[in-house]
Amino acid sequence: MRLRTSIGAIGIAAALALTGCATSGGDSGSGSGAALTIAKPDGAITTESHNPYLGDSSASKYGYAKVIFETLALVNPTGDLSTTPWLAESVEWNDDYTELTVVPRSGVTWSDGTAFTGDDIVFTFDQFLNGTLADTSGLNYEGATVDGDAITLTFGDSKYVAQARVLHTPIVPKHIWENIEDPNTDPLTAEGLAVGTGPYVLDNWSTESVTLTANPNYWGGDLAVPELHYVSYGDNAALTTALVSGEADWAQAFIPQIEASYLAADEANHFLVSPTAGAGTLFMNLQTKPFNDPALREALAWTIDRQAYVDIAREGASEAIWSVTGLSDLLENEILPEYSGQNYKVDIDKAKQILTDAGYTWQNESLIDPDGETVSFSISVPAGWSDWNTEQALLAEELSEGLGIDVNVDQPDWGGWDAARQEGTFQAIIHWLEDTGNAYGLYTSTMDTKWIVDDRAQFNFGRFDDSAVTEALNTYANTASDDERTAALEVIQTAFVDNVPAIPLGAHPLLGEYNTRNYVGFPTEDDQYASADPTQPGIVQILAKLTPAS
Repeated sequence: MRLRTSIGAIGIAAALALTGCATSGGDSGSGSGAALTIAKPDGAITTESHNPYLGDSSASKYGYAKVIFETLALVNPTGDLSTTPWLAESVEWNDDYTELTVVPRSGVTWSDGTAFTGDDIVFTFDQFLNGTLADTSGLNYEGATVDGDAITLTFGDSKYVAQARVLHTPIVPKHIWENIEDPNTDPLTAEGLAVGTGPYVLDNWSTESVTLTANPNYWGGDLAVPELHYVSYGDNAALTTALVSGEADWAQAFIPQIEASYLAADEANHFLVSPTAGAGTLFMNLQTKPFNDPALREALAWTIDRQAYVDIAREGASEAIWSVTGLSDLLENEILPEYSGQNYKVDIDKAKQILTDAGYTWQNESLIDPDGETVSFSISVPAGWSDWNTEQALLAEELSEGLGIDVNVDQPDWGGWDAARQEGTFQAIIHWLEDTGNAYGLYTSTMDTKWIVDDRAQFNFGRFDDSAVTEALNTYANTASDDERTAALEVIQTAFVDNVPAIPLGAHPLLGEYNTRNYVGFPTEDDQYASADPTQPGIVQILAKLTPAS
């Protein structure tokens, strides 16, 4: 699907000026002028680095890179999946998504007072072209052309299924970065290097916390929140304590028993679950028994309780996926008409009939396959992944009681699990999907042979292999024709329904805990203009909308 552009975003500067009413010096409880403390449960972050391109930099781990370095646009991973122009006043793709034309926003300055221009955009992307910066996102950028105010960025392949990766590239100042010898490693800790267009600037860094203050030159006008504190706690328990006590205001974390441990503590405490196009998914090894039989896989799909996954394993922090297409409600517009309303449910009688028709029998309540062997398998999830460890136990119970299948719960360390999923030596695992913001993410993750390189899998762990599906996936991702994409989707979706190569359990969510003691305007269930996860690029959009609590 084409990511939708938010029309109202073009006037964002005016909107920011209206919603921002910053005052300074306030303290907690008054609403106006209070700092916001953003928390993470990742333990001590001991090495200072403000480089937004380094995944292990403190700026990336804490998430404060997102409020210093801005992007061309913001792609909402939830809600209406819309695209909001940001550093660009407009963004427009050509028909086959190999060219992106942007118009730089006027009146923007870098936090050091230097004017922001289109040269900064071209310079940022040219770093990938000339090899100065590693292309870790696989942008395959080929160059830019300038026509008046418009800049056209060209890519070597279609970005239809990777629009967010392009639009979320941090834009950096040419006048500073052209003098950085190696931007792949430089921590930007020298004086005057951590310069961005974002609403906040770095004020103080320590191993305990990071403080950022409002950028007085921000193109969007004054924001309500004058100061941000980023703190990393030792674990979820410590983070929860900080949230409940008011020591922390905003976080992204999976908190067990969140109703009792957090929400009940204060009516100003809120928790938002934002479903995305990804999903927690049961992957089965299609190359070995018992999962080399599609009848067995279909029977499992009619037995597994997705709502139990949501309610018990995820404690409500997900949304059950019942469609036979594997797509969540977020992508219902990509469900083909012939599959609209066709959903799985827990129907043990139907599952048993499917197995009986395929030659299965039961002996002493145990399922026996057509070869006369008892059906059993192992499901593997790393130890300590508490939600999916719980789901393992649920699956073992559901399949034993419903179908007479003996399920062994395997909880190895990460290394052993990772090796098995790549090498194909597992029987079943729970894993996430590639999230592309459209149907492609599910189907490439579960049926695309491109992920198998040197007999090691990065996705498609079950090793589904159908040349017609592979060709259709390539067409979906690269065609300039909506009709061709729809025809490709028919091939892909039909193959998924017929073969049941994997079983999505629940939409993978972005989580956000926040309090409204001092500020209101956060995303809500009824208005998911962004997720409430403060580590996502949309944090600048949220900060622009916050106003003092009355």
